[in-house]
Parts: sequence; structure tokens; C-alpha cells
Amino acid sequence: MARKKNLKIRWVRSFIGCPRDMRETIRGLGFRRMQQVVERPDTPETRGMIAKVHHLVQIEE
Repeated sequence: MARKKNLKIRWVRSFIGCPRDMRETIRGLGFRRMQQVVERPDTPETRGMIAKVHHLVQIEE
């Protein structure tokens, strides 16, 4: 069976001054503090969340 891929995402920019929905998206991805790296499954839902806050996060290889 094929393994699902995971994405490593790092929160690199602060959300100060961002709308509330972007803050909630960052929290929804599982971030608690800046420079934290979280691992999430590579699904369309996760990709959509990343696209919404693409200027605040960085995908690591």
C-alpha cells in the first residue's frame, strides 16, 4: 500500500496585523509559536490552508 506523504511546514512570519481568519488558519495548522515546524498530511484541505497563509509559512523539504 502506498504511504501518504507528509508536509513539513514552518511558521516564519508573525500574524500581527492579519485578519482573524488567517490567525485561526495558523492555529488550525497546529502552530503554537514562531519557528515551530509541524508535520501535516499532504491533502487538498491542508494545501488550501497553506495557500491561505502562504506568506506566513514555509514548506520544508
